[in-house]
Amino acid sequence: MPRPTKKRSILEPPKIRGMKPSGVPARDLEKILLTIDEYEAIRLADDEGLDHQSAADALGVSRPTFSRLIEQARHKVAQAIVGVKELVIEGGHFNFQTHLMRCGDCGEFIRIDIPENHPDNCSYCHSQNLENWNESFMHGRGKGFGKGHGGHGHGNGRNR
Repeated sequence: MPRPTKKRSILEPPKIRGMKPSGVPARDLEKILLTIDEYEAIRLADDEGLDHQSAADALGVSRPTFSRLIEQARHKVAQAIVGVKELVIEGGHFNFQTHLMRCGDCGEFIRIDIPENHPDNCSYCHSQNLENWNESFMHGRGKGFGKGHGGHGHGNGRNR
């Protein structure tokens, strides 16, 4: 019996929930699920440029685990691009380190370190229409991939 999956430490939720090829209706596309920890592996290694050991430390996993995670993530991104598929970001076994609030009016993101101290209005447009972006990833998408996968209240779910 394998060991339980260790929760991965994710800086903040992705600012997008997925991507799809332009000009093709989503209903006609096969979906590829990229878990939030796979997304974070790509962010750390390919966007931040961290070596595997530093990225593994940031995620709170071993270097061999990180290497497997980044390999899976890159393969899924390649499948989505080459195979003209929709890439959906959700699920995994994780905890967010910080919180993001997203303004429903202007779309700006506000990072906060202490969720109890979130602002009452957007610092850009002063709207009070703020959404806790972390919670949107904790509860899945509500249809399609969202049912039965990632999040659902605790930031953990099945890895795929």
